Amino acid sequence: MSASDPWLIVGLGNPGHRYARNRHNVGAHVIDDLATRHRVTLGSHKGGASAARIHVPGPGGIPAVLAVPTSFMNVSGPPVRDLANFYKIPAERIVVIHDELDIDFGRIRLKRGGGEGGHNGLRSITASLGTKDYHRVRVGIGRPPGRMDAADFVLRDFDRQEVPEIAVSVVEAGDAVELLVGEGLLAAQQRFHAPGPV
Repeated sequence: MSASDPWLIVGLGNPGHRYARNRHNVGAHVIDDLATRHRVTLGSHKGGASAARIHVPGPGGIPAVLAVPTSFMNVSGPPVRDLANFYKIPAERIVVIHDELDIDFGRIRLKRGGGEGGHNGLRSITASLGTKDYHRVRVGIGRPPGRMDAADFVLRDFDRQEVPEIAVSVVEAGDAVELLVGEGLLAAQQRFHAPGPV
């Protein structure tokens, strides 16, 4: 692998206006933010996704493909696999951005490999790629209140008071993606896993 080899950066969510502001769609929001900062518009891709090419800041500019599957969350895997095959991108150069119940609200965490934590989008991607060895940028959405079912909670919109904070987290998650691609996982973890404000 060389610095000129492309990365695939995927944000997870459910399609359609009904789900657009759900907690489960925060990964897709990060892709929207990255598209805006790179002045690109995602277009339809035959792999079952909306996608656009960018260059992430780094030596010579690092090529990457931004993408959001147009399928529902629990079948995100086939579009990710098809994009990876089309652009000839191995799993270790795939970044999946997703919501995470087990991380405090608004916090950003990164890892490569590991379990899916009950996240159906990740389960589908792992099954389709045949490996867990891809990067994840996880955006904390907190735990459901009381006895609310987790599946119901992730399909709720952010509360009005949460919207400004999650907007900041979306930008930070985009920064984390760029740092991961440009400088590596450890550099991104050292910045975004530090205690206190990041």
